[in-house]
Amino acid sequence: MRNCVDKRILAYVSAALALLLLFAANLLFGSLDIPYGEVLSILTGGECGRDVWRVVVLETRLPQALTALLAGASISVAGLLLQTLFRNPLAGPEVLGVNSGAGLGVALVMLFAGGVSAFGLGGCFAMLGGAFVGAIFVIMIILLLATFLRNNVFLLIAGVAVGYMTSSAITLLNYFSTAEGVHSYMVWGMGSFGGVTMQQIPFFATVALLLLMASLVMAKPLNALLLGDAYAVNLGVNVKAVRVVALCVTGLLTAVVTAFCGPVAFIGLAVPHVARMLLRSNNHRHLIPSTIMLGGAVALLCNLACQLPGENGLLPLGAITPLVGAPVIIYVVIKNRGLR
Repeated sequence: MRNCVDKRILAYVSAALALLLLFAANLLFGSLDIPYGEVLSILTGGECGRDVWRVVVLETRLPQALTALLAGASISVAGLLLQTLFRNPLAGPEVLGVNSGAGLGVALVMLFAGGVSAFGLGGCFAMLGGAFVGAIFVIMIILLLATFLRNNVFLLIAGVAVGYMTSSAITLLNYFSTAEGVHSYMVWGMGSFGGVTMQQIPFFATVALLLLMASLVMAKPLNALLLGDAYAVNLGVNVKAVRVVALCVTGLLTAVVTAFCGPVAFIGLAVPHVARMLLRSNNHRHLIPSTIMLGGAVALLCNLACQLPGENGLLPLGAITPLVGAPVIIYVVIKNRGLR
C-alpha cells in the first residue's frame, strides 16, 4: 500500500515539475530570440530593452502558453471521460468523431459569418455554441449506436463513419462558401494555441476551469461506473444523470478547445493512457488530476515543437499532435489485441 502511495506521489511531482519547466520554456523560447533576463524582467514588471520584446512576451507567448495549458488539460479530460463512459480504451474526441462534430459547428458559424476569424466576445459565444451543438450531436449519435453495438470495434468503426460524414458536410460547406471563408476555415483547421488573445483568456480560462472542476467532482460516480451499471445503482448512483452530466461536460470541453484552438488531434486519446501507465490505477480521484497536469504538459510540449523553425515561421499544431497520439494508439491496440 505504501509503495503505491509513493508511486502516486512521484507521478504527481514528476507531472507538476514537467508542467512548470515546459511552461517556462514556452515563455523563454520562440521565433524571436529574446534574452532570458529580459523575459524575466518583463514578467516581473521591470524595465525592458525593447518595446517589441514586451509585446511578444505579454501579448503572444504568455497567452499562448496559458491557452496550451488549459486546452491540453481540457481535451485530455474529455478523452478520459469518453473512455470511462464507453468503457473503451480507444474512445476519444478524435476517434469517435466528436472533434469533427465540433468542427462542423464552427464551420457553420465561420463560413456563414463570411469567414471572420478575429471574433470578439459575441463571436466567442457563437463559435463556442456552434462547436458545443456539433459535439453534443455526435456524442448523442454515438450513444444511440452504443445501445445497439455492444462490440467495441464496431462502435469505433461507427464513430469513424460519423466523423467522415461530418467531414463531408464541412467539405460541402467550403465548396459553397466564399474564398475568404474557406481561407479562414483552413487556417483554423491547422490548429494553433495562438488564436486566443490576452483579452479572451479570462473567458477561455473561466469556462475551462469550471468544467475541469466539474469533472473532479464526478470522480466518485465515475469510479462506480467502472464496476458496471448494476453495481453503481446498488451504490446509490443515478447512472443516467451521471452519463448526461459527463457527456455535457465532455461536449463543452471539446467545444471550447475546438472553437478556440482548432482540431487538437490525439491529445485527448493519448494522455489518459499515459496517466494510467504512470499511476497504475483507474481510480478517477487520482487519474483526473494527473490527466489534467499531463494534458497541459503535453500541449505545452507540442506548442514548443511548433516553434522549431525559429525565424522561418511556425509549424501547424495539427502536424505535431498526431506524433504524440499515434504511438499511443498503436501501443493500446497491441496491448489489447487478445481481448474480445
